Formats: sequence, C-alpha cells, structure tokens
Amino acid sequence: MKQLPIIALDFDTEDAVNNFLDNFDEPLFVKVGMELFYQTGPQLIKSIKERGHDIFLDLKLHDIPNTVGKAMEGLSKLDVDLVNVHAAGGTTMMERAVAGIRKHNTDIKIIAVTQLTSTSQEMLNEQQNIKTSMDEAVLNYANLAQKAGLDGVVCSPLETTMLKNQLGESFLKVTPGIRPADSQTDDQKRVTTPEDAKKLGSTHIVVGRPITQSDNPVASYHKIKESWLG
Repeated sequence: MKQLPIIALDFDTEDAVNNFLDNFDEPLFVKVGMELFYQTGPQLIKSIKERGHDIFLDLKLHDIPNTVGKAMEGLSKLDVDLVNVHAAGGTTMMERAVAGIRKHNTDIKIIAVTQLTSTSQEMLNEQQNIKTSMDEAVLNYANLAQKAGLDGVVCSPLETTMLKNQLGESFLKVTPGIRPADSQTDDQKRVTTPEDAKKLGSTHIVVGRPITQSDNPVASYHKIKESWLG
C-alpha cells in the first residue's frame, strides 16, 4: 500500500473522476467514498485500478455483524487496497468484517472509524452522549479495533501520538482533516497541516477539496505530497 497522500475523489460521476485523473501521469492513492461508489459501482474501481492507482474504498460499514461480514465478503472480490467500518459497531461486527474481507483477498487492509473529524468535543458529549474526552473515546474504539484484528483506525491527526504510544507504530492511523496552512477547514473540526500530521504520527493522510477543487490540482497535490513525504 503506497505511502502517498490519499486523494479523496469527491465527485459524483465516473466522467468527473476520469477528467480529474487525466491530469496525472503518476501512480496515486485515491479514496472512493459513498457519494461516488453508490452512483458508479464496482466498474469504477476496475477502471481506476487499470490506471495503476491504489484505492481506499471508504464505505464505513456499520450494521449487524452478519450483514457487515457478508458485505465485506463481496467487497473482498474487488481489487482495492483499504476498506473500513465504524468501530461503534462493536467487537463482534469488526471480527466478522475482518473474516469477510479476508475471504477472497488476504492483502486488503481494514481499518475502523473512531470519531469523524467533523465531530467536536461538544457533539461527542451532547449528541452522542459519550461523557469522556475525545482522546478517551478514540482510544477506546482503537483498542477494540486492534483486539478484533483490524489493521488500524481512522482518526484525526490530533490523536495519532496517543495511539502510536498506546498501540504501536505499525497500527495504521489514517487521518482525514488535513488542510494546508492556507486552506479553509470547511466542515472539518479537528484538523492539521500535512507536516504536523507526519510529526504527530499519522501513517496515511487523506486530502480532498484542497486538491480536487484547486485551480491546479496537480500542483496542489505535489505541494501536499512534498510536505507529507519530506
């Protein structure tokens, strides 16, 4: 799995994706999320793979264990590199997800969403009714994910140092909420720059709008890539 910044393909059609990818003449690591996958399906995964890119299929599965396990069995037939579930689904659901995704491809990495980077401390306490700090909530879910056999978690860069210290460097810490210093935060709450994410302990970063909505996406990508890889 490439160590490149993961570009979130925040588009809703295959044509829009192809027009964007046509700008690049190098292997990329891209994220296909719900907005895109639900409207284009597995065919898009195949065409992106034919271009030589790694794929994070970001569907955040969260359902009863049997449903998630069976869904992951289906996804394991796709040629993707990384998938995810919501850790809030619990240990049994995550264990079934691991078994399902390994059914046809043992190389796919699977991670669990702890808390979305759009979630604030206030939302955590008042809307989710989780009466702990953000760090404690994220660490709890990450511990469950590791015990269930997952390869890592999705978290904000602000929690990665804690998770590295508690769960080890090899446990993946995939971090959205990445914004260059001159970018707007949009609907993200817990954000850092690519440089700070690396220092804090992110193993992979996810960047969408600062690249996909840039007037020069290739230049914006390379600026972020250089900041991330050093």
